[in-house]
Amino acid sequence: MDTILKEARFDFISNNDKAFIMAFNGEMSQLGYDFGDTIGSGFCWGKYMIIYRKAGAKSKNVFARIYIRETSIVLRLFFSSVDKHRAYIEDAPSHIKEVFTGDYGNCRHCHNDKNGVCKFRKKYTIDNRRIEKCNGNTFEFQNPGVNKIHDYLALFTEFYPRKQIKKRM
Repeated sequence: MDTILKEARFDFISNNDKAFIMAFNGEMSQLGYDFGDTIGSGFCWGKYMIIYRKAGAKSKNVFARIYIRETSIVLRLFFSSVDKHRAYIEDAPSHIKEVFTGDYGNCRHCHNDKNGVCKFRKKYTIDNRRIEKCNGNTFEFQNPGVNKIHDYLALFTEFYPRKQIKKRM
């Protein structure tokens, strides 16, 4: 990652954002996720994008992304079954909990709503409040910093716990 971020095309990324990307990448590697040594187009989410998948898996499921924009980065984590993690989220620091309970990404029942069903809607309950978010805008952490990386990783491992490796004897 360090070599890639030194490329001239990434000169616009701040040192703080590069530090976060490096730290997050290192932690994700230790958890068994990688970005395939590629920073690709960000399409509509930003200038560039880093996509994290399970290392060595055939599945193309995305677990995290970092959107690299002209003036900042955004960390997006991909979660399902939020209700199973309700207690954790309710006790999480405000910068974590806000992503689940704030107004950003609220479902507006757009054109994707077919007979009351939308495959893009995330529904869950936090603090006894029913919440509906649009899956296209969920779980984004604006301007993530190295000082909060422990909180992001704790949240990530709450949803994707490390499996115990049994020692063979």
